[in-house]
Amino acid sequence: MKLAGLKSVENAHDESVWAATWIPATETRPALLMTGALDETVKLWKSDELTLERTNTGHCLGVVSVAAHPSGAIAASASLDSFVRVFDVDSNASIATLEAPPSEVWQMQFDPKGTTLAVAGGGSASVQLWDTGKWKLIATLSIPRPEGPKPSDKNSSKKFVLSVAWSPDGKRVACGSMDGTISVFDVARAKFLHHLEGHFMPVRSLVYSPANPRMLFSASDDAHVHMYDAEGKTMVAALSGHASWVLSVDASPDGAAIATGSSDKTVRLWDLSMRAAVQTVSNHADQVWGVTFRPPGGPGPRAGRLASVSDDKSISLYDYS
Repeated sequence: MKLAGLKSVENAHDESVWAATWIPATETRPALLMTGALDETVKLWKSDELTLERTNTGHCLGVVSVAAHPSGAIAASASLDSFVRVFDVDSNASIATLEAPPSEVWQMQFDPKGTTLAVAGGGSASVQLWDTGKWKLIATLSIPRPEGPKPSDKNSSKKFVLSVAWSPDGKRVACGSMDGTISVFDVARAKFLHHLEGHFMPVRSLVYSPANPRMLFSASDDAHVHMYDAEGKTMVAALSGHASWVLSVDASPDGAAIATGSSDKTVRLWDLSMRAAVQTVSNHADQVWGVTFRPPGGPGPRAGRLASVSDDKSISLYDYS
């Protein structure tokens, strides 16, 4: 398996690019790459050419997260302004604006069926679940506070929730916190199940394997990527190689590989059968905030694609084979 560089766009945004995801293809158009940046904009890019399709404004602070509905018709952007903007991909018409208290909107992801949007709740030490039909808050999944005397504010700040991921069967939500713990919830019962331990620094990105609903990958500031059996509560492997914080992780659609982006300015491709990095790509000049594999399906080329975004304001696109 390997990554081959296809195209880079320098100055894709006016400031650091913090977030990226693919909007799945629909019957009428191929997949689009969606990026969010400190410059308060969200941009949609045509696949493979990386030509700019549209720029969305509407946030008044940097965009920290972008998420795409599995239908490809709806997308969402979350900003440091504590608003989540939900919009129609093709027309850019606003569908809903979800408001949260300050610093309680971080990463977000739609569930595999598209009925629920999970939002990492930052300082609330929880994940909020929003119904995508009525755009109402339907559940708050709270990380239990430690037992003992009165919990201090200091303690809850460590549980600051940065990252969130759905299992491929939609039954579980996992979230990653500032203190390195990962919490797993049973969605149907809105119940905390257990922690996954092993990281001691912020967990900024999580993704489940598309091939195995139990397998969860985590990226942490401790420079490691962990593989967990999220149901059995066990760490399967710790992958080392990055020289600094690992800011983003994504799993390839075939489930054979993961890609990571790091503040060491590199993108790494990991072969899961070998549990080792097989390639390091160094074409960004600053930390790599996001890596994202294109989902399969839709019209146009079927080849594997990975995109990466960076503090250097650029986007890079790679062939994955």
